[in-house]
Amino acid sequence: MNSKREITRRQAIKGIGLSLAAGELLAAGEAGAAPKIDRHAVVSRHDVRLTAPDLNRPLQVGNGEFAFGMDITGLQTFAAFNTMSQWGWHHFPPPHGKKPDEFKGAEWDTHGRQIRYPAPSAEQPELGSWLYNNPDRLNLGRIGLALKKADGSIASITDVSEIEQWLSLWTGIVISRFRFDGEAVEVVTCCHPTIDLVAFSIRSRLIGSGGLAVELNFPYADHNEFANFVGDFGHPETHQTEVKRSDNRADFKRTVDDAVYHVSLAWSGGGSLSGDGKEHRFALSAHSGDMLEFVCGFGQNPLPGKLPNAREVQKQSEVGWSKFWNSGAAIDLSESSDPRWRELERRVVLSQYLLAVNEAGSLPPQESGLVNNGWHGKFHMEMYWWHATHYALWNRWPILKRSIGIYDRFHASSKKRAASEGVRGARWPKMTSPEGWESTHPCNALLIWQQPHPMFFAELDYRAHPTRETLEKWKEIVFDTADFLASFAFYDEPTKRYVLGPPIYVVSENTDPKITQNPTYELSQWRFGLRIAAQWRQRLGMPVNEEWDRVRTGLAALPQQDGLYVLYEGVKEMWTKMNFEHPALTGIYGMLPGDAVDVETMRRTHKKVLEVWNLNATWGWDFPMLAMCAAKLGETSTAINLLLHPSTGFQFDERGLCTGGPFPYFPANGGLLYAIGLMAGGWDGSGDKSTPGFPETWRVKAEGFARAL
Repeated sequence: MNSKREITRRQAIKGIGLSLAAGELLAAGEAGAAPKIDRHAVVSRHDVRLTAPDLNRPLQVGNGEFAFGMDITGLQTFAAFNTMSQWGWHHFPPPHGKKPDEFKGAEWDTHGRQIRYPAPSAEQPELGSWLYNNPDRLNLGRIGLALKKADGSIASITDVSEIEQWLSLWTGIVISRFRFDGEAVEVVTCCHPTIDLVAFSIRSRLIGSGGLAVELNFPYADHNEFANFVGDFGHPETHQTEVKRSDNRADFKRTVDDAVYHVSLAWSGGGSLSGDGKEHRFALSAHSGDMLEFVCGFGQNPLPGKLPNAREVQKQSEVGWSKFWNSGAAIDLSESSDPRWRELERRVVLSQYLLAVNEAGSLPPQESGLVNNGWHGKFHMEMYWWHATHYALWNRWPILKRSIGIYDRFHASSKKRAASEGVRGARWPKMTSPEGWESTHPCNALLIWQQPHPMFFAELDYRAHPTRETLEKWKEIVFDTADFLASFAFYDEPTKRYVLGPPIYVVSENTDPKITQNPTYELSQWRFGLRIAAQWRQRLGMPVNEEWDRVRTGLAALPQQDGLYVLYEGVKEMWTKMNFEHPALTGIYGMLPGDAVDVETMRRTHKKVLEVWNLNATWGWDFPMLAMCAAKLGETSTAINLLLHPSTGFQFDERGLCTGGPFPYFPANGGLLYAIGLMAGGWDGSGDKSTPGFPETWRVKAEGFARAL
């Protein structure tokens, strides 16, 4: 970048009138001790600076419950990126007036019994398809610049030059500068930390000349799964927008089939709003001056009568992000002699920002957060581990507690699901909506590795908050999950052992569920869950549950072939044809604590995986999983190499967005943060050594990390 045109922190903030005080004060942290790490320096050296447009990858501001994706202009001008929330969902009408709870599912042979699972059924194909596709998250509205050339023609991206965009991570504020039609334009964008509201300050002489206005456009819903741009802007007759105008404000009521939500636009100065609800398109403009400031808020209910103005939101953004960065744990890698420290630290810092924007709300996130509608915006309960456990290791429990109540929310429906399948306790869904409906698919119906996750979260919670209150909060969920684990395991009389499956889908989802039995990862995970449940009974002063202990001790051994752990019992051509997708057999020692694991067998297995696995046919969280296993094995240099692996499935772009699945793939970011937490804070059995998962040649400063399981 040309040094004469580089945006500096003080120049930019002076230009928009922000206070530096909130952003530069370093708090002492929750414990009250002076911090060892200059957190502001760590965070700010990885600020995002862009100089070229990218119409496929947004930069975002948000608060975890709500996020706004922008292009190089600081708005959604040339790329209609999405405005999404945890609460904004839409259902297309069900077929022929059917109800979701009328779906019967499909029968699968389960140890001689015909059990109905929530899989596609020839009896009810339309309702099954509807359950998979509904609901979707709504794009709440597009906010962009309307740029007109002097000759009246509409601008394209090629008409914009001298682009500079800067995301100040410490403040959560984006400053976008560019030149259009000979004039400079500056846009300041940020999001309120506690209100679903985005604020903009726009400065340009084009405002008064009529060359620049703001456009607000509302779409209908669509089923455009995995698309960068969500919403149907071409059928205005399919939805409704009611508008009420007052001085410097307009309030919109949006009705999109069953979804009703509210939007409020408020501006400072002499702006005026044109447009009506028929086309769902409105324009905010000013006929004099060079400054246009406004806020746009979104909610399930009408917004308050008084909204903060843009300058107030900027100050709140500074305060909110400063509090975030000063909370919980921190790590500084800058004194390491390995030159790769900067890239690893960059990934860590940007991952924290992105997950706070996309994955710090009231629901478990979907794989692409609030960027788009991956898997119709639904969340995957088996992936909640990867999205959320890092908050525990980084001691950010206030964030984790916003969504962890999902187990209470789904408890009753999960007990009903288990009973319908002939087992006890609670069977948790896989790919689900906020209502707890399982999306119809064989994999969703038969995957099982999400089942012990509540035990993991409960144990993390108890270790952080070892009180009777924590035990009582989780007790029924832990015990009902344990009842499911015990009753799901089938006692095989000929071999005198408890087995898992068939039918089951394993973590890698690449085996035949009709024949798959005793997968390595799930067997270790089942032992872990039943062990934790037994410990909770002991903590509560309750007698031993003999069935849980009988199943745990009687489970099939972790399957091996030639001294190596394998994917599942009896697998053929393990290392030549099954060496792709998730290498979950390494997750039993790292991600999991290692129940029933022989360490030397694990060491040989991990080495074999690194030798023969097709690591370009994996997912983004596989590399943190492999790294955690390496760290626990004492192979710390290998752990670092894996966190910086060059695979096409583990690339972090300038914004910190990661590949490794539908783009962007936030389980990769969450997995990275959990791995760093484990490597920095240690794990059960790692001893008292500081940062035990890092090589001794790395000089690492770390503070505030909790110990991993």
